[in-house]
Amino acid sequence: MQDTPKSNRLHIAIVGRRNGGKSSLINALTNQDIALVSDIPGTTTDPVFKAMEILPIGPCMIIDTAGFDDTGDLGELRIKKTREVLNQTDLAVLVIDPLVGITGSDLEIKTEIETRKIPLVGVVNKSDLADIDTVALEKQLGLPLIKVSAATGQGIDELKERIIQAAPFNFEEPAIVGDLIEPGDVCILVAPVDGAAPKGRLILPQVQTIRDILDHAAISVVVQDTELQEALNKLTQKPKIVITDSQAFARVAVDTPDDVGLTSFSILYAQYKGDLVELIRGAKAIKSLQPGDKVLIAEACTHHRQPDDIGKYQIPRWLRQQAGGELDIQWSSGMGYPENLEEYKLIIHCGACMINRRQMLHRIRKAREKGVPIVNYGVFLAYVNGILDRALKPFPAADRAFRE
Repeated sequence: MQDTPKSNRLHIAIVGRRNGGKSSLINALTNQDIALVSDIPGTTTDPVFKAMEILPIGPCMIIDTAGFDDTGDLGELRIKKTREVLNQTDLAVLVIDPLVGITGSDLEIKTEIETRKIPLVGVVNKSDLADIDTVALEKQLGLPLIKVSAATGQGIDELKERIIQAAPFNFEEPAIVGDLIEPGDVCILVAPVDGAAPKGRLILPQVQTIRDILDHAAISVVVQDTELQEALNKLTQKPKIVITDSQAFARVAVDTPDDVGLTSFSILYAQYKGDLVELIRGAKAIKSLQPGDKVLIAEACTHHRQPDDIGKYQIPRWLRQQAGGELDIQWSSGMGYPENLEEYKLIIHCGACMINRRQMLHRIRKAREKGVPIVNYGVFLAYVNGILDRALKPFPAADRAFRE
């Protein structure tokens, strides 16, 4: 359970007013003292994430958030952080304080969650401290409520059952490559070992792709780009598909026979974590870039940049070549995402292996709302290497969007 990546867990946000018992509820759900509990309103500042397992759903990520009724300048920043958490939330639990009743902030957060189409479970905490008229509270809130006591454990099992019932059936991403292959197919994975490769291990997209191939009873062969041709010569069965690291696209395309499927980990992730068709539409904007245009390179993780880092150096070089001059290139990394997206002519996003599907779809949707084209690393690199049309052949809808 602890080995499940954060991005593959059902994200459950605990939301509500300050001092309503959100942190206590998390401690009761996890049966651990994870969240700091205090009678002082506003104790929780930044969101707190805790991995746990709720059967039969499986691995989850419980998120403690600041009160939606926080005040002052710092309070506004905390509320902003809570709203950002909703961008990656698969299911929300709204905690009501019966000693206060239904407030405007309760109604506000409920409306925001429903507007985002996030499944919602309502809870009345502190049932050990008050005689709760849940019928009246439910009528005011317009939401069924479960009576619980984080202090005594009353109602916690019922709450877990309600979470299981409300959890979105399809919260997990679609298959990475499983829908493109059949049992027994051979898949060659090209994983260059260079200065950017982590020492002693593969990167997450490579590991998850291997597991997806195994789950679909196919065969994975992993090689470096320099050994691809030798591997092809030694195989007695023609591979169904070759999947490469985006940085090796050009060389791998030369070595891969025309009748063998070819794509990249990042393009697979464009479908697995986001909206491949929308990202393909974004690729068409690359040729329209002009010197001086503002471009955002967004990465969902923070990492130690190596010499010739793909996001810091390689992609900017290709961008300048495409535009025929200097560009105003800016970067964002981690969970933050700029609010001034309308200032950019193009957004180039990483493969999104460190965030969940809901959060990546949110980022794509925000770009679309601002009228800004967005593309990811793999789609961009296939485009500038002149092989995007070939890399899209396994994806008919995206291929049509590219050819329109």
